[in-house]
Amino acid sequence: MQKTFSDLAWEKKEKRTRRDVFLGEMDGVIPWRELERIVRPYAPRSTPGVAGGRPGHPVSVMLRVYFCQNWYQLSDEGVEDTLYDSESVRRFCLGNAALEAIPDASSIFRFRNLLEENKLQERLFGLVSTRLQAAGVMTKTGTIVDATIIHAPSSTKNEEKQRDPEMSQTRKGNQWYFGMKCHVGVDEESGLVHTVVPSTARETDVEHFWSLLHGEEQTVIGDRGYVSEANAERLYIEDRELLTPTRKPKGGELSRRAKARNRKVSGRRAIGEHVFWVMKCLFGYRKTRYRGLQKNYLQQVTLMMLSNLYRVRHQPEVCRA
Repeated sequence: MQKTFSDLAWEKKEKRTRRDVFLGEMDGVIPWRELERIVRPYAPRSTPGVAGGRPGHPVSVMLRVYFCQNWYQLSDEGVEDTLYDSESVRRFCLGNAALEAIPDASSIFRFRNLLEENKLQERLFGLVSTRLQAAGVMTKTGTIVDATIIHAPSSTKNEEKQRDPEMSQTRKGNQWYFGMKCHVGVDEESGLVHTVVPSTARETDVEHFWSLLHGEEQTVIGDRGYVSEANAERLYIEDRELLTPTRKPKGGELSRRAKARNRKVSGRRAIGEHVFWVMKCLFGYRKTRYRGLQKNYLQQVTLMMLSNLYRVRHQPEVCRA
């Protein structure tokens, strides 16, 4: 293929931006062929609803566009605009293809719906998790359970004239929040997510305690929101250790030993909180984009899969093995 002026300018570029570095690292660690093999049977060969329509965009391109949409929290129209505006994103998704190959917003919307209707995000997440376990990165010796609140739009300026009925309100401290919760089970040794569970904001953490465990861990670490007598007794019977912070006695002070223990437990719990930093601060996911728990849950599954890959981005052989 003959090089264009844009190609020559790109090759002579002296500085690699942070976006270039990030996309290059993620491109090297993602097992593209295996992910594409899962999606390809569901992908249409031509544009739906158009007789003799143009061939659909390759799955390899649409997966890259979908991941960029999640990394940068873009709408369907927003990611299409970014493909035109950003040379880095366009080359990551399309290589040296011409501008005419850029998928439009409706194609991006249909591909995302295809993934959601078949719950392919769960299968993609499962594939990556399996490869990480096979590589010995995810050890399964201990699980950290934690949750974070994801805000939902509280505006009623929509067709239904109401807030999302699948979201709910909860109070944390003296502040009220409207939205949902994202619960995760995190491998203690590696800090990689192995389980994602959604719930409305008002549901208590303890309700989802057992659904966050895979059953092979010997140690479970969490905050007091996951503690109940029944949970502690069952773990004791199964000879599994439960580590939670020691509660301050009413009207008293913690002993030096209890404070030292709490610092130790907090340090181990912090490993699990790092995934929320990646999701909220690095990927910018702080508010739900869609209505309903299911769609938002599938996006969170995608973000946790990408978070796992981000953590092992300097070990590309882990997922490519």
